[in-house]
Amino acid sequence: MFVIGTAGHVDHGKSTLVKALTGIDPDRLREEKERGMTIDLGFAWLKLPSGREISIVDVPGHERFIRNMLAGVGGIDVALLVIAADEGVMPQTTEHLAIVDLLQVHRGLVAVTKVDLVDEEFLELVISDTRDALEGTVLAEAEIVPVSAVTGAGLPDLLRKLDDLLSNVQPKADLGRPRLPIDRVFTIAGFGTVVTGTLIGGTLATGDEVEILPRGVRSRIRGLQTHKKKVAQVGPGNRVAVNLTGLSTTDVERGEVLTKPNWLRPTGAFDGYLRVVKYLSHPVQHNSMVTVHTGSAEVPAKLRLLDAFEIKPGESGWVQLRLEHPVAMVRGDYFILRSPNTTIGGGEVVEPHAKRHRRYHEATLQSLSTMQAGSPAEVLLESLRKIEPCEVKTLLDSSELPTSERLPALRQLLVDEEIVVLGQSDISRDAAPTAFVLSWHVWNALVSRVRELLTTYHQQFPLRRGMPKEEVKSRLKLPQRLFAEVLSRLTAEHAAEDGGSWLGLPGHEVRFSQAQEAIVQRYLRSLKESPYAPPSDNPPETEILNALVEQGEVVRLSENIVFDTRAYNEMVERVVAHLRAHGTVTLGEVRDMFGTSRKYAQALVDHLDERRITRRVGDERVLR
Repeated sequence: MFVIGTAGHVDHGKSTLVKALTGIDPDRLREEKERGMTIDLGFAWLKLPSGREISIVDVPGHERFIRNMLAGVGGIDVALLVIAADEGVMPQTTEHLAIVDLLQVHRGLVAVTKVDLVDEEFLELVISDTRDALEGTVLAEAEIVPVSAVTGAGLPDLLRKLDDLLSNVQPKADLGRPRLPIDRVFTIAGFGTVVTGTLIGGTLATGDEVEILPRGVRSRIRGLQTHKKKVAQVGPGNRVAVNLTGLSTTDVERGEVLTKPNWLRPTGAFDGYLRVVKYLSHPVQHNSMVTVHTGSAEVPAKLRLLDAFEIKPGESGWVQLRLEHPVAMVRGDYFILRSPNTTIGGGEVVEPHAKRHRRYHEATLQSLSTMQAGSPAEVLLESLRKIEPCEVKTLLDSSELPTSERLPALRQLLVDEEIVVLGQSDISRDAAPTAFVLSWHVWNALVSRVRELLTTYHQQFPLRRGMPKEEVKSRLKLPQRLFAEVLSRLTAEHAAEDGGSWLGLPGHEVRFSQAQEAIVQRYLRSLKESPYAPPSDNPPETEILNALVEQGEVVRLSENIVFDTRAYNEMVERVVAHLRAHGTVTLGEVRDMFGTSRKYAQALVDHLDERRITRRVGDERVLR
């Protein structure tokens, strides 16, 4: 299904034309009927000669209600510009046409209405003026169809041309991320709160849990209607009415967005590329206060110019809009700026979650240009640079690329050796949500940082085999899961040696100086001379002793008791053999077994308990 949006000056016959085409009066408000003027959005629908169904959004033409007009033109497929033959192009014709152009609605028709009120010569003059007005806009090639809603002249031709135009329009893509910019909120007795809008980005179904953004309230879909027909589900590109459970009309309002939970994040600032309308009488200034219209939302904002002192009428530039309250939007959405009652320009959202930038900052401007016009792979890489390292899923979501482009872009970056994926080597089918991704630049910097840390550590502690892993993780400021993947890759690439509890540089060897070696040999001799009661009053310095432990030369049982490794292993074997033969052993039996003192026997059995070789039962030990 497709959505047609009307545009045009007040009292040029938009609503009358819609009623003549559809049989539905889009002016639903009593005040509209009394005044004969559209004030708010109206809706109608019809079936074209081909059988194709379309929705029509009828918008107000009066300058005071442009804000209502803007709430309805987002998401339309075709613009129907209406110009009265007895008046021709008027101020709101120009403004509505500019809005259609800024929103990049590339397909449209022009209906010159009320032809029954003018002669042929005057009609030709109006058509000529209309063609001039269209020049340089997205509707420059639009067909102009003379019609009369009163006599019916031209209406069949208008429907045929509309049908032909839609035959070349691709349906809205289902990206799996439905968004319904809400343009109406009302209550139906017996059913509760209903919201309407033009659905984009995905499908909604009865029973779905939904979230209203930016306020964050949740609900469930009780029912769906399109063209007053109940449906179980509805896809993108349709006008839809959604009946919500558990919400009142005070819980939701026009300008908010209905969507699936947990993916869309409202923003308070965005970057975009602004085109200023040609007819504006003055340049757009830095730090101007404007009103932003995007989707069905309307919010005051401060306009910051990023690459110019001012933007003159008809020119363009990079801007940042800092909003007075959050709005739910995604990259690629269009926006319109007004100040205060004049449309000054509009453009495309390039970075929906913008940080404050320095003005005239070349790197920022280049990044925005890439995000706007780059290939999917370039957009993905630019997105990565802002949030890396991150999970693959986080990257793909933040890029806001169409679903069909995401994995191919990721694979292209891998082929081009622009990125490193940690935790998954094969992304030929899908990307594991637990895999991490970072650019080669950041990966190389990370490797260099690790080598720098380990080099410094080896210099400070030459007798240690490596740096404790927890200390490395703390210095790198990485979460545990990512740190584990980094270590896996570092060791696979032989950039580091994983010692279990420590990390060191490959090839690093612990070597004692000549003086230290002499101390080591004297100490080891003293242990061997009294293997079961080694001296404990004059141990070597801590670094030397720790190195001997790491090298397996000695076993440290407590602060002051250290055994030669061979003697320790012999003692363990003899105790275990005794337990296997007798079932139990006492502290006194251990002491007597080795002719040692109670101090050493106690240290040994406590150590065996710690190693879970034995366990204490009363005054005895048994095997575990």
